Amino acid sequence: MGLVSTTALPLSPSSAPMIRRPNTVAVGTIVWLGSEVMFFAGLFAIYFTLRAMSGDLFATEAEKLNVLFATINTMILLASSFTCQAGANAAEHHQARRTGGVLQFSKWGMIEWFYLTYAMGATFVMLQVFEYIELVHHGVTLSSNSYGSAFYLTTGFHGLHVSGGLFAFLFVIGRAYAVKRFTRKEATSAHVISYYWHFVDVVWIGLYLVIYWLK
Repeated sequence: MGLVSTTALPLSPSSAPMIRRPNTVAVGTIVWLGSEVMFFAGLFAIYFTLRAMSGDLFATEAEKLNVLFATINTMILLASSFTCQAGANAAEHHQARRTGGVLQFSKWGMIEWFYLTYAMGATFVMLQVFEYIELVHHGVTLSSNSYGSAFYLTTGFHGLHVSGGLFAFLFVIGRAYAVKRFTRKEATSAHVISYYWHFVDVVWIGLYLVIYWLK
């Protein structure tokens, strides 16, 4: 019986195992958000330090806050987190624009959901500015006392982050209009802004509970 020789055939490109590498943009965003966590942790530390030094003052000044107004504003921002995620999910399926009527929400694309998210975020910022105006009328300013400094420092930096997110939404929406074909690159941009928006929402929940409810 003769020996049958076997020769190892090289793997074709189609049969070679695929190596799935993490998206560098998404990973970079997550790492950057980690640094933002440390930044807001420092703001919380400043707030609690000033509060520990002037507990009676903080209790007195906190009575000037409109908790119901802040609660409504908080609900608006939290709702925007759901619309943002809906837009990111639509982008994941490469659906940039709606495929049905304006009121057919199930057929909305990323652009429509992000427009709604932008409107909610802008409303949050405008209502926060209105709250600032009311507090100034009641004598709570940045330089009035330690409470004013702590309040405007923490909520102000958060408001700036929300405003930055609004500009990012406009950039992603504009990019979707500019490209001829909605690709994975545009979908990644949508997911990145959703990570950021969820982050600012979570930070606000912490600020809301500490400032408006922690007596």
